[in-house]
Amino acid sequence: MPLWSSFALVLAGFVQLARPAVIVPGATWTDTSGNVIQAHGGGFLKVGSTWYWHGEDKAHNSGSFRAVSCYTSTDLATWTRQNDALTPISGTSISSTNIVERPKVIFNQKACYQWYHRRYGAAQVGVATAKSPCGPFTYRSSFKPLGAESRDMGLYQDDDSARTAYLLYASDNNQNFKISRLDADYYNVAAQVNVISGSTLEAPGIIKRNGVYHLFASHTSGWDPNPNKFFTASSLSGTWSSQADIAPSAVRTYFSQNTFDLPLGQNGIYMGDRWRPSLLGSSRYIWLPISWSSGTPKLVQADVWSLDINAGTYSVATGTTYEAENGSIGGSAKVASDGSFSGGKAVGYLGKGGTVTINNVQGAGKAQWVALYYANGDSSWRNTTVSVNGGSTVLVDQPNTGGGHVLLSVPVKLNLNNGANSITIGSNQNNYAADLDKIIVYTQT
Repeated sequence: MPLWSSFALVLAGFVQLARPAVIVPGATWTDTSGNVIQAHGGGFLKVGSTWYWHGEDKAHNSGSFRAVSCYTSTDLATWTRQNDALTPISGTSISSTNIVERPKVIFNQKACYQWYHRRYGAAQVGVATAKSPCGPFTYRSSFKPLGAESRDMGLYQDDDSARTAYLLYASDNNQNFKISRLDADYYNVAAQVNVISGSTLEAPGIIKRNGVYHLFASHTSGWDPNPNKFFTASSLSGTWSSQADIAPSAVRTYFSQNTFDLPLGQNGIYMGDRWRPSLLGSSRYIWLPISWSSGTPKLVQADVWSLDINAGTYSVATGTTYEAENGSIGGSAKVASDGSFSGGKAVGYLGKGGTVTINNVQGAGKAQWVALYYANGDSSWRNTTVSVNGGSTVLVDQPNTGGGHVLLSVPVKLNLNNGANSITIGSNQNNYAADLDKIIVYTQT
């Protein structure tokens, strides 16, 4: 029996934090060694006081299999990279020429089991086992569950006495979404318990709250984001409710796709990926609180937020807003009027000589998060330069927002002097930036 088999895996088990864990969705997250975290399409589990994050290493900017990474944390915000959990094996279904996606790890008294989706074309799931959460894992097999296709998938372990586990997966050319019970060893699929026909769902996760199962999933739109949905049922084998949005439809889940959903007291945490297919290693993570305050689960939009794992609570940071149109406009930049903008106005034609300088921005004499609210109606990403007090520029990516009337925010960390500062957007760039609505400056770091 594994040395750690006496530990129970309880997704809602929490540890005491010395201070709140600060989350900045869309920022470049780095580990304790200063390297960019590579754990896309990930899964999470807790053993003792340690959280484990397994995901796809895309540092090579390719869909081909490089590694299933493993990171550890005690607060869900500070992550240390451990040895890779799974690496390519030549001549097998997990060679470096194959595609291995969406790794999920669950605990069984006999072993720690890793399931993952292997190759879109193959439409198979794979299984690997280990005696510790980071392994290294031993590859066992790849197969089609009950003979049917399995593409984007997830795992759910119920809270019953048997700790029954389920495979959640897109099947039948992505047309039908299926839920199948694993056998007692978690090595294979024992029986299908439900199917949502014609639903075109993928990237699933489940949170059970007050005896009700909440299924979160995206629809199928390739790498492009779409409005992710939720469904409810009183039983995994029962009838699921009709779909409903977890965020305003226009923002397409804040340009992200679900990968995992974690209970946080009576709330939850949505864990998503902001995919960038042309530069996969630069895909970012969008984690947001899930609130049931309205009676149904909704994502809470937050540029900067913190969580208290022990209390099962979250807090959204507040900042100071500065409207772009109130800044000093230079070059070819122009004020644009539209009801979708804060105050009805924004600044467009930034870049290619167009700039806006927002003056009297109050700083605290330290590095601070600044959220840029913008609209980018292109089908591709844009970027913009940002500088403080005439200093060097920082380049900030601006994903497409899904329309010129739709706003998203992206974070940038800037060193602000104590007192008044000037922030310039759009200088020294040869391309057009997105239309800038406003900035919000935060003191929480």
